Amino acid sequence: MQAASGPGRRSGKDESPSPQGFRRLRELPPGRERERLRSELVCAWLPMAHRIASRFRDRGEAMDDLRQVAAMGLVKAVDRYDPQRSDAFETYAVPTVTGELKRHFRDCTWDVHVPRRIQDLRNRVRTTRRDLVQAEGGPQSPNDAQIAAAAGLSEEDVRLGMEALGSYSALSLDAEPAGVEGGTPLAERLGACDGALDVAVDREAVKPGLRKLAERERLILYLRFFGDMSQRSIAERLGLSQMHVSRLLHQSCERLRHDALHEAA
Repeated sequence: MQAASGPGRRSGKDESPSPQGFRRLRELPPGRERERLRSELVCAWLPMAHRIASRFRDRGEAMDDLRQVAAMGLVKAVDRYDPQRSDAFETYAVPTVTGELKRHFRDCTWDVHVPRRIQDLRNRVRTTRRDLVQAEGGPQSPNDAQIAAAAGLSEEDVRLGMEALGSYSALSLDAEPAGVEGGTPLAERLGACDGALDVAVDREAVKPGLRKLAERERLILYLRFFGDMSQRSIAERLGLSQMHVSRLLHQSCERLRHDALHEAA
């Protein structure tokens, strides 16, 4: 889109708007004329924003999306620029557009949410490791200590950054093992919660309470829940009424539940 010529443009080879265009933008009240001049200024500097966006190509984002983000940064620069502080709009716009692109990569392109500090560590670790590998006589596989010394970080921070290297994009659950054709998909190799763990925890929780019960109550619980006997069969075996067995079971279970919850609290 080409901006029409007007009072805010320079003639000749330099097609960038003159500072007078920005000064006039600040003087105009809200309205159609101000919006027209604002659009002219944005369109005039749009090629610069696109050039900045091109520096971020080959990072997994579509070029059209990057240009859109750069254009948003340019609009912010036009709206915030104060020509009274500087005649060079470009010195203000370039950092603003670049910052908008970096913010886009930081906030919108990570498949896994990673704190900003860890993202910064990832970038420092990645660039430092690359520089070490590319340096003449440098190590081909630098270790944590070498990266930490070159980047001015602790080895713990280097390990955090290395872990974040794999968090930028998520692996599909249908993905096959790397380097293996026809391997088992990741979804079929993931572990599942073991319900027996909860049973083990519950058993340990009731052990102290079981020791406090009388021998007859412990026997009734054993026959009911481990021997899988009915209340009627237990009553016949112990010479008790079924109602009495039912009452003892209820009381014993309540005591065990109360003791376990009290111990946990």
